[in-house]
Amino acid sequence: MTRCIRIAMWSGPRNLSTAMMRSFGSRRDTFVTDEPFYGAYLKATGDPQPMAEAVIADMDCDWASVARTMTGPCPAEKPVWYQKHMAHHMVGLIAHHDLPGLRHAFLIRDPARVVASYAAKRVAVRPEHLGTAKQVEFFDREADRIGHAPPVIDSADILRDPPAMLAKLCTALGIGWDPAMLRWEAGLRDTDGIWASHWYDAVAGSTGFGAPEGAAPELTAEARAVADACRSDYEYLAGHRIGT
Repeated sequence: MTRCIRIAMWSGPRNLSTAMMRSFGSRRDTFVTDEPFYGAYLKATGDPQPMAEAVIADMDCDWASVARTMTGPCPAEKPVWYQKHMAHHMVGLIAHHDLPGLRHAFLIRDPARVVASYAAKRVAVRPEHLGTAKQVEFFDREADRIGHAPPVIDSADILRDPPAMLAKLCTALGIGWDPAMLRWEAGLRDTDGIWASHWYDAVAGSTGFGAPEGAAPELTAEARAVADACRSDYEYLAGHRIGT
């Protein structure tokens, strides 16, 4: 039986999360899964996301069933299973302790940049949409479980030096570094969620990681308040990030 290393990467929206999924998907030894709890989240909350009805109809929306799948055998007999999770989706009965056997890691981004990017795709953004509080909760639980801080990586650090930061992340996850993670074919994937046609236009046109981020974005007072509400959680996690 093939050994299965399951990686749960807990991110917020607009955190470079889909590019990271592309990066891991470029490895020959890795299968990727795109936001498996999204349907359950939408069904439970009624959050008016684009394509919500189609997403619910397309996905397993039972929290426990999804959790069983995510902790089961690696698909396609691959030895590594990279699971892209949105922390803010975790509003149901399933929590960190219900996902045994996963190697939990955390992808973060400055909340001001998240709000600026996410707001362009949504009518309204609330602090809970960024998922930072849930990231902190899962981070603390995982740190207690393993006895040390689990891997945290900042999207800005990845963009500044993709080879170095991805190599460090692989080491922290206990898998080998593969230079194939730096490039991928343009276009959508069968492993993308049904929502890809709405959200993944930039990634679909990419073949690798973009340039480092520029100047801080200008935010409205309302958007700034959302970013500020998530600032302390982000800074707490950033204090444990790889490379510090």
